[in-house]
Amino acid sequence: MENTVKLETEYMTLGQFLQIAEIIQSGGMAKWFLSEYEVYVNGEQDQRRGRKLRDGDIVEIADFGRFIIKG
Repeated sequence: MENTVKLETEYMTLGQFLQIAEIIQSGGMAKWFLSEYEVYVNGEQDQRRGRKLRDGDIVEIADFGRFIIKG
């Protein structure tokens, strides 16, 4: 499954992305979610909730799907 997440600014953080994509309910859940699930950004595993996502980045999360960041 592939989804598109709209980027309203120059970038969004991985924590913000998880909320915008409706994967988590609150920003406080981001740290827990990233420690429990394997999250890949452009093919590289990343657990930093502050990781900057920009136009064209691809986020993949097992059981949740693949997301493309569009500016």
